[in-house]
Amino acid sequence: MIDVINSFFSPDEPHYYPRSADVLDPLRRLLRTARERQRLIVHAVERHRPGLADFEYKKLPRHCATGSSDAEYAAGFGPSGAHHEVEIGKRRYSAFYATDLDLLLREQDVERLVVAGVKTNVCVRASIQDAFAAGYEVVLPRQATNSNYPHLAEASLEDVNRYFGRVVDLDDALELL
Repeated sequence: MIDVINSFFSPDEPHYYPRSADVLDPLRRLLRTARERQRLIVHAVERHRPGLADFEYKKLPRHCATGSSDAEYAAGFGPSGAHHEVEIGKRRYSAFYATDLDLLLREQDVERLVVAGVKTNVCVRASIQDAFAAGYEVVLPRQATNSNYPHLAEASLEDVNRYFGRVVDLDDALELL
């Protein structure tokens, strides 16, 4: 689960876009199924240090500081407290860059990732590209990701399917969990 946080899903927050709501039901279905089957669930979320400089701010205004409302999980999302659900804070687009995600996955003998969240053309794509480079089989359910730039989301889906993994329907992804 990538960036299922208020910043993208709450109308009062800086990166909100109306189409983000379209992925909430598919994300809920993925999360519910993964929980029922006790799969490892990683909540990769943007978390920046309050009051400190961050290289990402050269491209985007300050956002998602730890403890701020935009960095909180969207309603109904976030780790349940079960041992198989973890949070990975990330300061860059990729959930792999400068985090211990790869180490965690390897220690759990994970080979396939079902990736979902927002935005397709930024954090989702960056995470998938790094997952592929690290040797993971990547699956992206088409209905569980989108962007405020639909043409870039479509181009990213095409690139993911061609170069980094498989883009599948939600029901196919649910079967893989």
